[in-house]
Amino acid sequence: MIALSVNLNKIALIRNSRPGNFPDLVAHGRQCLDAGAQGLTVHPRPDQRHVRPRDVRDLAPLCAGFSGVEFNVEGNPFAKPTGEYPGLLALVMEARPHQCTLVPDSNDQLTSDHGFDLTRDGDRLEPVISALKAANIRVSLFMDPDLEQISLARELGADRIELYTGPYAWAAAQQSPDLERIFAAHCAAAEHALQLGLGVNAGHDLNLLNLPRYRSLPGLQEVSIGHALTVDALNMGLENAVYAYLRCLSGD
Repeated sequence: MIALSVNLNKIALIRNSRPGNFPDLVAHGRQCLDAGAQGLTVHPRPDQRHVRPRDVRDLAPLCAGFSGVEFNVEGNPFAKPTGEYPGLLALVMEARPHQCTLVPDSNDQLTSDHGFDLTRDGDRLEPVISALKAANIRVSLFMDPDLEQISLARELGADRIELYTGPYAWAAAQQSPDLERIFAAHCAAAEHALQLGLGVNAGHDLNLLNLPRYRSLPGLQEVSIGHALTVDALNMGLENAVYAYLRCLSGD
């Protein structure tokens, strides 16, 4: 079974456009879990434009109260503490999620748009990975479908990779002739990861149109979906959107 982890960043973005706590992130997270989602994902950034540190602290006990549900915190491990943002590692050590997905996004990026270059960042990442694993937190690295880089992820001690699916989603939306090549590269990357003993997650711009094919990726364990699911929720309601993605992942 492929797990659905609902990314709550877009709901937090809506909340942050007004004072107060409306919509309530914890209430919406609970609604997703009640509907059957197997996890929640958040990506707190230093500028706090969507999920904030206090949200991470509030969502951790929510997930802990559901059997079989996982909490996944994403972020750049090298972003410096600023204001109320204590830095990713400090926040994760406080919240103790089931999984921490390390992502190489800079502070000025609109959204994550590439995987790690471990030939450049590996030495800096290794102590972060070691510290997380020592705290019994599963470590996933946000990666492009590059076999050499995935081998380095295993050498650094990562437990899983999360394949960056942005180019796949773009090619599917454009009906690009590159789609077959891109999907084949993702399949090869997933197979390589499995051979190395790495788990395989995926995320970025996956939706109800491109997910039916992507779910056939070898060994896919989890997808993190936020933007498209939030947009679909505007049309069909949040619970129905979660149901739709669960059905899609199960092949129904």
